[in-house]
Amino acid sequence: MSDARAPLSPPDVVALLRAAGCVFAEVEAELLLAAAQTAAELADMVDRRVQGLPLEQILGWAEFCGLRILVEPGVFVPRRRTELLVRQAVALAPDAAARAGAPTVVVDLCCGSGAVGAALLAALDRVEVHAADIDPVAVRCARRNVVGARGHVYEGDLDAQLPAELRGRVDVLVANAPYVPTEEIRLMPPEARLHEPRTALDGGADGLDLHRRVAQAAPRWLAPGGHVLIETSERQAPRTAQLLTDVGLVAWVVTDDELDGTVVVAAWPTGVAPPEPAPHHGAP
Repeated sequence: MSDARAPLSPPDVVALLRAAGCVFAEVEAELLLAAAQTAAELADMVDRRVQGLPLEQILGWAEFCGLRILVEPGVFVPRRRTELLVRQAVALAPDAAARAGAPTVVVDLCCGSGAVGAALLAALDRVEVHAADIDPVAVRCARRNVVGARGHVYEGDLDAQLPAELRGRVDVLVANAPYVPTEEIRLMPPEARLHEPRTALDGGADGLDLHRRVAQAAPRWLAPGGHVLIETSERQAPRTAQLLTDVGLVAWVVTDDELDGTVVVAAWPTGVAPPEPAPHHGAP
């Protein structure tokens, strides 16, 4: 059908995107025009965008922390607000490396496309990243982004497949786990609720199901002085912080109005070692 139409001009693309409700129609048009190799491909890309597919899934990449993160159809698209999670992790990592005298060990749970792990690999000289996700499509995508000898990606439920030798050695544990309450998913933009995996959005009745599990898992993995960072909403942040406090950590909330981001950060109290890791049946 697209092949039979006259080639789209740049103003045509802008007009079609604007009519479909794309707020940044001019910017999106530039990206689509630059990406399309033929007139037919451009028409197909515009058609898919007008139908509501996320721009990043059409382009095959998303910009995140100055990187092009490869994004496949059906994978959660990294949001700019998650850059706050990366900034906080980077700020904490140098202290961890100096204390340990070895590469900072980072675990990225619910990694999705691997955007956070890829950004940390790019930002830090001395780091090894272990990323995990339950969605096989996300894992395949993450393995294209979290690359090199210092990047490792595992398929499994939360921390279930992390190597046992990481227990008690993790300096920074980050999680952009789903935190949208189940009943609020229907209120999300169609781009998200129709084209991103439910497992990347649904945080349970109060949005905190995965946060509870991350908090309970942290003692298995954190090194003395280690930190946990969880992205959440400003409304949910106090409850997320309490979950981490309940397992013995000292928690605080970091917000960034420009990014519209909120991250709960938690650390073991100074001079207090984490408890012995509980038995865990993960990857051997």
